[in-house]
Amino acid sequence: MTGTTPFPEGTGGAVHFGYTSSSGVDWHFIGFISNDKPSAIFKISGLKNSARPNVPSFMGDMSNASGGAASQIGISVEPLSQIVQQTPTSQAQTDVAQFTSKLLENFYNFASSFAITQSEMTPQPNVSFVPSTVLNQWYENFKRKMSQDPNFWKK
Repeated sequence: MTGTTPFPEGTGGAVHFGYTSSSGVDWHFIGFISNDKPSAIFKISGLKNSARPNVPSFMGDMSNASGGAASQIGISVEPLSQIVQQTPTSQAQTDVAQFTSKLLENFYNFASSFAITQSEMTPQPNVSFVPSTVLNQWYENFKRKMSQDPNFWKK
């Protein structure tokens, strides 16, 4: 990984950033390098404040290996097909999830403000009505999917 020897065909380097905490080293995937992309700039601001993912650390517990270092960089050689499916941890992800949540909440509140009961409906052949229960079901399903996988909409 000195730049003189390329990665084996079909592989790349998954770049992880780790910082020491009371529970050991918290590792975060921040991006990757490959033969086609031999260098990159990775944003690490906000990582310490982001929630730690519930996945095992790729390098295990290295809290004592660093000799008290505040942060570490780890690179694991992995198949590119697996690396490109990983999503870097960043404050931007949190911002997107918060924006999406607020956007959906605003839309739900706006659309719900037009809800009427069946007895209040007047026949209008050129107007479509969507039951507010359908909107509520969609909203709850979307929130659940966002909490399970903030990138589900990319699939």
